[in-house]
Amino acid sequence: MLRPRGAEEAAQLAPRRARVLVPASRPTAPDVSPASTRLNLACLLLLLLLTLPARVDTSWWYIGALGARVICDNIPGLVSRQRQLCQRYPDIMRSVGEGAREWIRECQHQFRHHRWNCTTLDRDHTVFGRVMLRSSREAAFVYAISSAGVVHAITRACSQGELSVCSCDPYTRGRHHDQRGDFDWGGCSDNIHYGVRFAKAFVDAKEKRLKDARALMNLHNNRCGRTVSTPIWAVRRFLKLECKCHGVSGSCTLRTCWRALSDFRRTGDYLRRRYDGAVQVTATQDGANFTAARQGYRHATRTDLVYFDNSPDYCVLDKAAGSLGTAGRVCSKTSKGTDGCEIMCCGRGYDTTRVTRVTQCECKFHWCCAVRCKECRNTVDVHTCKAPKKAEWLDQT
Repeated sequence: MLRPRGAEEAAQLAPRRARVLVPASRPTAPDVSPASTRLNLACLLLLLLLTLPARVDTSWWYIGALGARVICDNIPGLVSRQRQLCQRYPDIMRSVGEGAREWIRECQHQFRHHRWNCTTLDRDHTVFGRVMLRSSREAAFVYAISSAGVVHAITRACSQGELSVCSCDPYTRGRHHDQRGDFDWGGCSDNIHYGVRFAKAFVDAKEKRLKDARALMNLHNNRCGRTVSTPIWAVRRFLKLECKCHGVSGSCTLRTCWRALSDFRRTGDYLRRRYDGAVQVTATQDGANFTAARQGYRHATRTDLVYFDNSPDYCVLDKAAGSLGTAGRVCSKTSKGTDGCEIMCCGRGYDTTRVTRVTQCECKFHWCCAVRCKECRNTVDVHTCKAPKKAEWLDQT
């Protein structure tokens, strides 16, 4: 008896469907292939990276360690915009490197009597190590003074004729006046305006690519170091007015004046005062601004340095926090300030060593033309902080 063709095909397909459906109904064994293992490890690594408290990366600050060997492709930590500026303006990059060395020296001068003394790490592309990971007031100061250092270095190079893209300030022309009366602009005024513009384009480039709270904090402190809210403030803080008198017997009936860079120490002193009065803040929900960290705290202005996190005490070696500790640091036995042994040594006590120092003294000028000095020997006591107890040190490393 012949069956319809459709029924015949159904009979043939039925067993096949059964064979396909049976394995799907059984529980499958987990995939433990090498590819799956690698995928799981990669996901775990990504999760760890996303949950880290901060990022450890390099910075343009390392340009200061390269000296004259500024090769844009070999500078670690530059983002694409910074690398483009470096390739387009190699002569400016040499000035940026000189500025980096200058502001680091100034930072170390300002904090020479403090537990954290702006120590740099040799051959470390981050320059300061993990201490900059914390959004502390120390980080706020470093970002501000680094931005100021770039402005200062480029402005000086412009007026000295070292750069082809800028020269003297084109805005200081004609007649002007101050408290002493009228004067004529003359000479070569330092071009602070170009220095501010280039510093903004170069220093801020990395932070503008990021949209997190730390980038917002860095941009704010960069701006504080660079301009203190307006270009007029930048002129007042970085520059001083120098004049030359003209007239009979130096009567100064006429004056010719120009703006000249102040010593960078003046900027360092100013930012150090800003550091002392820095404001602790938190980012707003939209991530576009700051608000006071706690109720009752004052709100930050555009001229304030801002920070998120409290600083560590920097007393002991703590690799995670980037603290080098104060063991072996020289302190003052009589001082009650931050350089005193009680504060510097964190209550651990200090060792005293008697040393003899040789200095030149009783110097006299002899015609012509030499200065001859005697050698004087002075014996002094040098006090250095004791190292922490071993158990205490191990707890922090």
